[in-house]
Amino acid sequence: MSKIIIVEGKTDKERLLEIIDEPVEIICSYGTISYEKLEEWANQLEDAEVYLFLDADDSGKSIRKKIYQELPNIQHLYTQHMYREVATTPVEVLTQVLEQAHFKVKEIKN
Repeated sequence: MSKIIIVEGKTDKERLLEIIDEPVEIICSYGTISYEKLEEWANQLEDAEVYLFLDADDSGKSIRKKIYQELPNIQHLYTQHMYREVATTPVEVLTQVLEQAHFKVKEIKN
């Protein structure tokens, strides 16, 4: 089964790709989502293990709510509110979140 992570933007995607050490598709919502796009995604994501990793801000909460209504079985990943964005969350924190969700991650180099 393939793994897919939905994020808000390109910098979030790039940040996660630096950390994840297994095949994963990362889809960007670009800060907004339409119901038409959700329906399209619902078909595409039907047979995948899907995760939602959005920023801890109003936009992220709004997108999370819309996606949850259409895809209630999606798995939610969260950054800490103090970091606000996935892209600005420290690598160590992102690594911990991803490991808890059973993603293989690259070794952190100090």
